[in-house]
Amino acid sequence: MILLMVMSLGLSSAVDFRWRKGGGFSGRFTRGAGGSSVVFPVHGNVYPLGYYNVTINIGQPPRPYYLDLDTGSDLTWLQCDAPCVRCLEAPHPLYQPSNDLIPCSDPLCKAMHMNGNHRYEAQEQCDYEVEYADGGSSLGVLVRDVFSLNYTEGLRLTPRLALGCGYDQIPGASSHHPLDGVLGLGRGKVSILSQLHSQGHVKNVIGHCLSSLGGGILFFGDDLYDSSRVSWTPMSRENSKHYSPAMGGELLFGGRTTGLKNLLTIFDSGSSYTYFNSKAYQAVTYLLKRELSGKPLKEARDDHTLPLCWQGRRPFMSIEEVKKYFKPLALSFKTGWRSKTLFEIPPEAYLIISRKGNVCLGILNGTEIGLQNMNLIGDISMQDQMIIYDNEKQSIGWIPADCDELASLQASAAQVYEY
Repeated sequence: MILLMVMSLGLSSAVDFRWRKGGGFSGRFTRGAGGSSVVFPVHGNVYPLGYYNVTINIGQPPRPYYLDLDTGSDLTWLQCDAPCVRCLEAPHPLYQPSNDLIPCSDPLCKAMHMNGNHRYEAQEQCDYEVEYADGGSSLGVLVRDVFSLNYTEGLRLTPRLALGCGYDQIPGASSHHPLDGVLGLGRGKVSILSQLHSQGHVKNVIGHCLSSLGGGILFFGDDLYDSSRVSWTPMSRENSKHYSPAMGGELLFGGRTTGLKNLLTIFDSGSSYTYFNSKAYQAVTYLLKRELSGKPLKEARDDHTLPLCWQGRRPFMSIEEVKKYFKPLALSFKTGWRSKTLFEIPPEAYLIISRKGNVCLGILNGTEIGLQNMNLIGDISMQDQMIIYDNEKQSIGWIPADCDELASLQASAAQVYEY
């Protein structure tokens, strides 16, 4: 979710994951000894829920909270009884903040206010206000509290980390579900990953594998994948607040170039759908409509699930029934002087089946909602792939994966370590 404006944080990003001993999950996917990851099961789906979240236990004693995944923003915050001025519907009782207030002099507070425009109302506390591109916002103060996490070997980790105690929230246009807060997974120093890395707990690497069937895993650390099998592209140093490839992408349709190049692209788990800028969106919709001419599909103008839907002779039950009519998309990124890497977006990674049994385009016009020239790769286009953000090597990578199987292995391994 691209963070349109962070009044106290400066410009950042947010718009619309105990293991089995001797094998199992870690035995199958671990690179080797010497490293360890923290893994969380993910819940949710692109449609009809429209979000993915994780459960994290915070506080003393630890209490569970559902946090929406967001690689597009840095700050993790909970709806907080401080007391709460305006709070949204939440699955759990409001977070009771610790007394460990973060003062203005703290390095994390200073990192958040790098733009230098913030006026501190009280030196003993660090205020924040975040505003997201969908109109949602959170206002509060920074505190430190205990996070209860588990390494892949089953070892318990209980670091004290900074988070936002949000006592004034406004819902965004894309927020239609109860939530306890947001898990900020961006590149900034205040993100949970950055804090864990700075304390020496994990490598500065984050990844997720979201299943098209729903659920998946989120992980911190680099021992769940074989780097040599991953397609990598350098991370942008200029666009340092987002997970963005260094070189703009070239849009392909059906394996052929559309002529659209140098597309500023951002990978954003906080967005359910993919957003192209107006020019790219118009090109894709034109090519799709031309390709569908003469096919047994017609526009379903009475279906408002998404801006563009098509209906068949009878309702569709799954993407498998209809994907043969649609060509794959792809983004090609330069990785060197002559080398390129391809991020493929097959039909099942840009289409949904609506409740009416129609097929709808899960790529939207980002320019219309204020994203200007940015192109967001949302959850729909990252499903059934392991997406890796390696902040140490400054690279973004992806590899096809059975995310549903990974989630099942993780759940089985977690049960082993509960006994």
